[in-house]
Formats: sequence, structure tokens, C-alpha cells
Amino acid sequence: MANRSTGRQNSGSNGAGKGPRSRQGKPSARGGTSKDYQKPQRPGRPGARGPQPEVKSGANKSDKKKFKARKGQSGKIFARERGERRTSEQYSGPHRPRRPRAAPVDRLDVHDEHGIRLQKLMAQAGVASRRVCEMMITEGRVTVDGELVVELGVRVDPDHAVIQVDGVTIQTDESKVYYAFNKPEGVLATMEDPEGRPCISDYLNPQRHERIFHVGRLDVATEGLLLLTNDGELANRLTHPSYEVPKKYLVQVRGPMEHGVGAEMKKGIRLEDGVARVDDFKLVDSTPGHLLIEVTLHTGRNRIVRRLFEAVGHPVEKLVRTEMGPLRIGSQKQGTVRNLSKVEISQLLTSVGM
Repeated sequence: MANRSTGRQNSGSNGAGKGPRSRQGKPSARGGTSKDYQKPQRPGRPGARGPQPEVKSGANKSDKKKFKARKGQSGKIFARERGERRTSEQYSGPHRPRRPRAAPVDRLDVHDEHGIRLQKLMAQAGVASRRVCEMMITEGRVTVDGELVVELGVRVDPDHAVIQVDGVTIQTDESKVYYAFNKPEGVLATMEDPEGRPCISDYLNPQRHERIFHVGRLDVATEGLLLLTNDGELANRLTHPSYEVPKKYLVQVRGPMEHGVGAEMKKGIRLEDGVARVDDFKLVDSTPGHLLIEVTLHTGRNRIVRRLFEAVGHPVEKLVRTEMGPLRIGSQKQGTVRNLSKVEISQLLTSVGM
């Protein structure tokens, strides 16, 4: 049948024309589309959702409603939540590999099957993290009761074992306490005074129930460092003359001072109870009429510093103890009590061979 407008033959109502658009179907003049027309697919865009993957576990529509897709996962249904595992899943790390467990080393004399692992005990004592402590053990830097331990898995008794790292003893007994007290002038170096005068217990926390005592003595007019502890063995060694623990003092005297007094005090001065000497003598500061001197000595006789300076004609005006062995008063305020750090405790124990 001829078309009136164009004069062309119609191909028929079945849409079987020879042109390429006739097979796909062309848009209708009235704005619709033919039944055979297929909308061309757009090229894929980044982030566009693809087809929903099917779960090979026989999941039905109720599963898809129950396990909704999470944002950013391209509509995946998490089969792992149902205890399933996809074969396409791969290791996506990074994950730290699991450390192998070391078997107990029963052949060592220091091993105690009821004790605590050595690296854990070291970490609790503040040496380092447990992993670093394991490296220290395998590198041969740790001894227990004088025996070198280089294998992991050793258990030790924390109450009796003597552990040293690079020759420095660490404190593992948690029942022992160690405090540094900066004693002010006018306070008695005693825990109690029947006459009611100021003493050390007045500066302690009343909630502390452990029984502690002071190591060494300072006269009532002397300020500075006092060690408070319940470790009797450490106290005995710090005060025993054979260990020769050095003590450092700042001494204020009237000046000027004659030349050669320091050398005379290093050589030794005879007192009522024998010859006494200082290990070190150093002038720190000088003002008109006053001198500030730093002296170091290891003897622990009563009022020894005051008696030495009186013997050379320079009575002490003010005396402060600043150091005792490796322990220093530093910037600690007068009248305060502080806990010693793990490093300070280890240094104290090592200085007296514990």
C-alpha cells in the first residue's frame, strides 16, 4: 500500500523491514516505542552497582531480606555471617603472624613449673614490653640467679628469683615499697616521737598500711634525701660501711676559706672517733661572706659532715643531702614523699650487689 506523504511502500505491520532500525523497532511518531525496541546499555561507571552475586548455599529471597547489603560492598550478601566462606575470598592482611609457643625448659635449674614466665615478669617490673623482653632473653642479656637464660618458656618464682638484665637487678617482689622523702629542717628523722615533735610519719599518707622505716639518719637541722622502705636487706647494705655507698651534700659555710682546705679534707682529718675524709670536694658558689660547697663521702658516722667542717674552722650554716648512691633528690619539693621508679629501684639494688 502506498504512503500518501512519501509515496513509499509500507513493509507491513509485522515490523520485518530490511533496514537496521526496523529490526530493533523505531520510536513511534506519537511518542511511544515499539514492542521490539531495546534500550541501549550505558557503559559501566565507577561505583555503579553490578548484578547481585548469588550465594551458593541455597539462599532464598528471605535470606536476601535478612542479610542486607552494606554500604560500599557492591550489594554483596555476607555469607560469612551465616558461617559460610566464599571460594573467591583471599587473604587481604595485613595481619601479624601468630607467634609460636615455646615449650618449658625443664633442664634449667632456675625453671619452676609453678612460676611466672620470665618475659611476663620482666614486663611487669617495667623493663620493657613483653615482645622486647623476649628479644632480650634470646640475645643473652638476662640472667636468673646468676644463670644465663637464652630460651623462651622459662618460668621463675618472683619471690625468690634474682633477675638481672645487662647486669642490673630488677625488683619483682610487689610486697616491697620504696619512697624518697625530702626532709625539711626541724623534722626528726624518726617515725614516732614521744614528745610530739614533727617526725617522718607526719608526712606519710595515713591510708598506707605497710610498715616502713627510714634508711640512715639526718639530724634535726639537716635537710634533704631520706629513703623509706620495708626492704630490710637493702637498708642493711646501704648503711653498712663495707658497701661504701656514696652520699653527696651541699654545705653552706662562712667565707672566705683558706687555700688547701679541700685537699686537707680529702687527705683525712683526725676526729674524736678516728680519721675521717671526704671523697670529693668542690666549690659550687661564692658570695660575700658565704661559700657553697659540694662534698661526697661514703662514711656514715654521726654528724660527720658538720664535725669535719668544724675541725677546719668553718662551722656549717646549712646542710642538705642531695644524693645517696644512685638516688637523687632532684627537683622534689621539701616535705613531699614520692614513689621510686622501677629504674631507680633497680639501680639501688645493683649498687649494693642485690
